[in-house]
Amino acid sequence: MGFVSFVGRVLFASLFLLSAWQEFNEFDVDGGPAAKALKPKFNVFSKTVTSHTGVQVPEFDIKYLVAAAVAFKGVGGILFTFDSSIGAYLLVLHQLIVTPILYDFYNYDTEKKEFGILFTKFTQNLALLGALFFFIGMKNSMPRRQHKKKAPKTKTF
Repeated sequence: MGFVSFVGRVLFASLFLLSAWQEFNEFDVDGGPAAKALKPKFNVFSKTVTSHTGVQVPEFDIKYLVAAAVAFKGVGGILFTFDSSIGAYLLVLHQLIVTPILYDFYNYDTEKKEFGILFTKFTQNLALLGALFFFIGMKNSMPRRQHKKKAPKTKTF
């Protein structure tokens, strides 16, 4: 069962690792295509958060958010592959931050094509988030292996 679990973790983490690798290779001075796609969505998200909560989202260069996403996906994916809860928590954090910003279906009318595409991707990311929560829950509910103490040898006469 250990091998099957490892293969499952590798396949699951490959989604994050391949994405991180692609964004890393495309990353340049301004953050690459990921930053160009994320910037307008982040601006809309910031305005929405500010208007609904009154909390001002701090301004920063979007390439730092892309770099953090690449780091979270890369490091989290590698650690997750080797059965680490820390890797799963990094991937959860990535999903919680990026999903509502990147897949902003809530900014579109339900009749528009973009709504369906973004809503589908949003729900797929929710499924990934659910799988990560399941992994964390299972990892924390299983008792740790304890080494069995050897019984002392008794001499027979």
